[in-house]
Amino acid sequence: MNSSRRTEVQVGDASRLFDGRRLTLARQLVGLRKNALASKIDKSATAVAAYESNTKRPAPATVAQLCLTLGVDPGFFLPGPQQFAGSNATPHFRSLRSTTQLARDQAYAYGVIAGDVGAALERHVEFPEPNLPRLSVDVDDVVSSVPEEAARLLRKHWDLKAGPIGHLVRLAENNGVVVVFSPVQVAAVDAYSFDHDYRPTIVLNPAKEDYYRQRFDVAHELGHLVMHVDAEPGSKVVENQAHRFAAELLLPESEVRDLLPSKANWRVLASLKEAYGVSLQALLYRARSLGVMSDVTYRNAIAYLSSKGWRRREPGEMPAVEQPSLYPRAVELLGQVGIGELALAREARVTPGLFRTVAARVPTREDLFSEPSSTEGDGLTDEGVIRLFGDRA
Repeated sequence: MNSSRRTEVQVGDASRLFDGRRLTLARQLVGLRKNALASKIDKSATAVAAYESNTKRPAPATVAQLCLTLGVDPGFFLPGPQQFAGSNATPHFRSLRSTTQLARDQAYAYGVIAGDVGAALERHVEFPEPNLPRLSVDVDDVVSSVPEEAARLLRKHWDLKAGPIGHLVRLAENNGVVVVFSPVQVAAVDAYSFDHDYRPTIVLNPAKEDYYRQRFDVAHELGHLVMHVDAEPGSKVVENQAHRFAAELLLPESEVRDLLPSKANWRVLASLKEAYGVSLQALLYRARSLGVMSDVTYRNAIAYLSSKGWRRREPGEMPAVEQPSLYPRAVELLGQVGIGELALAREARVTPGLFRTVAARVPTREDLFSEPSSTEGDGLTDEGVIRLFGDRA
């Protein structure tokens, strides 16, 4: 059977088995509204809405148009095992006011696709089970110490010893949290997180190349995953709760209160910065929030930071940002037993470019919808399950 015939059959199958929710994801991934997509495929917005709600099935010719317009294969529109419910998987964005609905939709769709990639990988490898405690916090609570209690709960639950936390991304992954970089197309959105039907997921901003701020981002998003599963995202109170969680997680009061200076002693602050892997600004904020540093001293210190240009780039060497390894290591191991990226991308029903972006150790600038450059390593094998991070019962 030639390639054109295979494509024709696939389009026909996609038409018969069309899942409108997958069309919604594809549209959101490229940042299109329904009326914009309708215009591109010469259909009405009502027709597109009907396709997405599964009340009308697109003809094979329309499926082909959708594939060309959205940069996906026909198989993308087939139903799969991962059926996410958007109502209980609302991402936590830093500011809903400054994040457009299109950007939020695009970011959410990418997170769902990251789950599809993970589900495909887990047909062949065994990831650590999600291991996050839950301590819900009242979204109107601005006075209690529950966010700090939640951070202490997580440290205890993960059996963390006293002292600075090491590789925070690796720690999260070893406890079943997916961490991925977003594509450059979604770089306008800061780090975000959500807990959907697959796994708790943290998506990092690829443009943020600051080791210290990235670690705080991860701690902040862990706070949302522990405290805010059912909370409406984006409010100042909710974001402040996640900040407080992150501060206690990375800089436990019981450890740092007596170490923090009451004045802006930059030598001491620089030493603590290197030891705990947090920024000078985070240390100053922590000193003020714990009452070690007065408001006046804090404001003067921040003004000094600004005058030196340190709010954008703090002094000293900048370590490389922490890299995810759960997905990348799985891809590497599977490649060693003959299961290549192209085969895995097909299993996940995504383009090779999108697959590589999701499974990358470092941010990529690849076209999400790029075609494969080769077919090497495209065979599937009958190898057994590969366990990541050690054997478990």
